[in-house]
Amino acid sequence: MLRLGILGLGEGRSTISASLASKKFKLIQICDANKKLCEERALEFDFQNWTTNYEDMLTSDKIDMIAIYTPDHMHFEHIKQALLHGKHVVCTKPFIDDLSQANELLELAKKSRKKIFVGQSSRFFEPAMRQKKDFDKGLIGELITIESYYHADHRWFLEKGWSLKQSFKWLYGGLSHPVDFIRWYMPDIEEVMGYGMLSANGLKAGIKNQDTMHFIFKAKDGRIARVSGAYTGPTQPASRDSGMSCILRGTEGASQADYHELRYSVTTKTGEEKIITWGDATLKHYFRFEGQSHHAGEYQNYLDYFADSINNKFTAYPDLKEGIGTVALLQAMDKSMEIGLPVKIDDILKANNITRESIGL
Repeated sequence: MLRLGILGLGEGRSTISASLASKKFKLIQICDANKKLCEERALEFDFQNWTTNYEDMLTSDKIDMIAIYTPDHMHFEHIKQALLHGKHVVCTKPFIDDLSQANELLELAKKSRKKIFVGQSSRFFEPAMRQKKDFDKGLIGELITIESYYHADHRWFLEKGWSLKQSFKWLYGGLSHPVDFIRWYMPDIEEVMGYGMLSANGLKAGIKNQDTMHFIFKAKDGRIARVSGAYTGPTQPASRDSGMSCILRGTEGASQADYHELRYSVTTKTGEEKIITWGDATLKHYFRFEGQSHHAGEYQNYLDYFADSINNKFTAYPDLKEGIGTVALLQAMDKSMEIGLPVKIDDILKANNITRESIGL
């Protein structure tokens, strides 16, 4: 059983729940710079071993792995310190927000021989897992194109002080979900073009970067994909349109996986059309407190998967290299919004002295 420490107890709340319910982890310690939040989590989960000092977890010989759920701009340093102290790492998306830091982490991971997993939780939601399983079985034929989006009224999120800082970008914090879906099925993106804007609601709230964005991707084999995100305005009723969705269009069928709804639809190569939903038992696995404002079930799915990869010596994806590739794509998207022109991923990699071979592309 792996021994776990959790850093960042806002989003890390879901991981506390997941690890306490898992048969593959033993939760050893939780950490946050906010003492009050530590006390709240200790009371909520009846788990008293907390600290406000990250160093306590880093130097503990009772911890094998650290799960990181801190603000985006802090990920690099927290991952780096975990590797330097010989810990396996889970880090929530986006992996890092500055590609210039990638080579240092690649070298550290190689030296430490520790595993790194990027917590792209959306891959581990029931409809998404079913969609991937059906696709791999060939139910929709060969992939033609993908459309993915994440639209949400996240004005509540702007109450977090750090969300109003220049360092926070919805491009990384939000669009990294649908972008990861694209890379899951179409990893070799060559070029991206997109536009973004700061909405009236975003301006009023005081955020610094775009909250509304649309992008087109082109893969090396010529296939195209589309991603969009909007984060500070009302959304449609869930029965009409999920906040996040991934649509695959194939040569012989099509499929769509929705989130937060436990809803999946598929037209197979036999012409069968069906909509699948899941019942209360599955709902309770994924959503354990406060409606659908957390990711406990997905996190438990990916923590258990990562544990299996460590115990059975296989690579859990998204790994370090795939995480860096996604950040390269996100930075290309950022550049395209800035200059209003298409941007090639290879140019972003070259500017940061990263070779395609070093990240498995």
